[in-house]
Amino acid sequence: MNEFIPLSVPNLKGNELKYVTEAVEAEWVSTGGAYIDRFEKDIASYLKVNSAVACQSGTAALHLSLIQSEVESGDEVIVPTLTFIAAVNPVKYCGAYPIFMDCDDSLTMDTAKLREFCENNCNFNYGKLINKKTGRTIKAVVVVHVFGNLANMSEIMKIAKKYNLKVVEDATEALGSYYTEGPYKGMFAGTIGDFGAYSFNGNKIITTGGGGMLVAKSDEDLNKVKYLSTQAKDDLLYYIHDEVGYNYRMTNLQAALGTAQLEKLEEFIKVKKENYFLYKELLGSIDGVKILDFNENVRSNYWFYSLLLDSTKLRRDELIKELSKNKIQTRPIWGLIHEQKPYKESETYRIKKALYYHDTVVNIPCSSNLSTEEVCRVAKSIKNILLK
Repeated sequence: MNEFIPLSVPNLKGNELKYVTEAVEAEWVSTGGAYIDRFEKDIASYLKVNSAVACQSGTAALHLSLIQSEVESGDEVIVPTLTFIAAVNPVKYCGAYPIFMDCDDSLTMDTAKLREFCENNCNFNYGKLINKKTGRTIKAVVVVHVFGNLANMSEIMKIAKKYNLKVVEDATEALGSYYTEGPYKGMFAGTIGDFGAYSFNGNKIITTGGGGMLVAKSDEDLNKVKYLSTQAKDDLLYYIHDEVGYNYRMTNLQAALGTAQLEKLEEFIKVKKENYFLYKELLGSIDGVKILDFNENVRSNYWFYSLLLDSTKLRRDELIKELSKNKIQTRPIWGLIHEQKPYKESETYRIKKALYYHDTVVNIPCSSNLSTEEVCRVAKSIKNILLK
């Protein structure tokens, strides 16, 4: 009897129980404790940055990034439509308006269209990028590194510099991905823009159950978001608060789990890379089907594997349904955000490829504890369904 193969689940075979037990025994289980500091330092060391701030979630990290980017009510932020909605909702938290941008063939933001929009649809006056259509100021761009692939940060940073835009990197899917060549060679996802946000949700490459992390180019910015994340306490004894803060701090229990997970990250990436290339080998002979590539100038973390159904008779939803019958969990790409009810009135710019990939991509099992036998079973099931 075949066992169920999930899409992406945690791999908890390291020091997780030991560290969490230590946190419980020390009775530091909330938003204070030694493991929070340790996890922040370990992440900062891994990413080769000065410091990091542990947060309640990747969404919280994104929200704090936009606040510190001075995104205010009535401003605009350029965002991708092909992403999880958590990358866009913080724009609304700030009272700002998203402008939706298309993706390229890497599934990340189309930088040619981004530049074109800024050049043709905006005016740049006195250091401000003004949307001709709305008259609003565009303050920032949120860039999502989709499925572990890196967006074209070289172009994005040039555009941002030219038009005085803050760059918030949503690296929630890309912890461990870095450039192997180019101007940012050796730099990790999330460490190139003004801010970088990471997520440790249960399906991410490492997990704390929930939780996130934030890094920033400026130590001053990072100190400020840490202050905001802990309810903006100006006097700890007398509870003086000079600003509106947020309950966005990670717990010590989560950090204990994350510390153990980070120790195994490179091992997880190694396994995920091996399984990715095994899938490509096993499925490479099927006409009209391919596993999407990662950019050549990137060492990806291989978080998700995307199966493209380009010219097969079987459609996306049919394949998902048939694989489910075989106890194999798959999923489509997220519903495009500009088509979601809260965002249907938002401005979009030449959305085309996102529509195509939304209809043709299926994500297949990719857990870091996925065995070779399970990869072969998934590939065999896909072949049998598509070739019958």
